[in-house]
Amino acid sequence: MDESHFDAGMRVRREVLGDEHVDRAQAGQTSLDAEFQHFITEVAWGRVWARPNLDRRTRSMLTIAILAVLGRTEELGMHLRASRNTGVTPEDIVETLLHVAVYAGVPAANTAFAIAKAMLEAPGQPASDQQE
Repeated sequence: MDESHFDAGMRVRREVLGDEHVDRAQAGQTSLDAEFQHFITEVAWGRVWARPNLDRRTRSMLTIAILAVLGRTEELGMHLRASRNTGVTPEDIVETLLHVAVYAGVPAANTAFAIAKAMLEAPGQPASDQQE
């Protein structure tokens, strides 16, 4: 039988964010957000990140750019730390954020660069306390 979207999502989520982050998110799960956590795992990780047409490096850079543009700083920090697991280099992050500056604005890129400096200069940082 094929892997379910949830199981694929959990596998990919662990590979990208790390076991420690996913275990922490699951431990913090309550009845209030349990369905949301299932949804994120199944849809974001199992139906989108698990698709074969873009590699994880590309998906990671796209996610970083989108989060920077939207000003989602907590999620951005998590994905910047997780980029260590997706083959994204610091040089890739610079190029991604320069694109953000040109196409979405210098203030968004400036904030993202500040977060990237903090995340990339703090080795061993957990992916985040975010529940994703």
